Amino acid sequence: MRSSESKIVSQQKLKSLVADHKKRGQTVVFTNGCFDILHVGHVRYLEAARQQGDILIVAVNSDASVRTLKGPGRPILDEAARARLVAALRAVDYVVLFSEPTVASLLRDLLPDVHAKGTDYSADTVPERAIAKELGIHVAIVGDPKNHSTRALLASLRKAPHG
Repeated sequence: MRSSESKIVSQQKLKSLVADHKKRGQTVVFTNGCFDILHVGHVRYLEAARQQGDILIVAVNSDASVRTLKGPGRPILDEAARARLVAALRAVDYVVLFSEPTVASLLRDLLPDVHAKGTDYSADTVPERAIAKELGIHVAIVGDPKNHSTRALLASLRKAPHG
């Protein structure tokens, strides 16, 4: 079994790995997210994404991009910790960090077969839907209903009695 640390790769290395998997006829699935505090919704989402193919790549937002998306006080965990936690999941084959507002450039560079997004999106609201269509990448909406969130978990923790 590979270590979680060995699953975290550079974009350049990942491009080569994806090409090798595709040469072997394997279906490559790509997804992304902040994964600030890993919770059951993340696990279900990533397992459902993995069911779309043979190899699952997860792009994890950099610390700077999480701050931009989620606001002050975020991320809770730094990018190295978040990448390592995601990589530790059995469903995940590779993790790559990214800083851009969307993963359009990663989709263009890696050319996965499937771009998986969570149920908080629809086929019409996926930010990268146009680039996916242009590149022939299938967009799949996966996971359970979005009733888990890091924001809600943090709010619950803040309300909990201390002591």
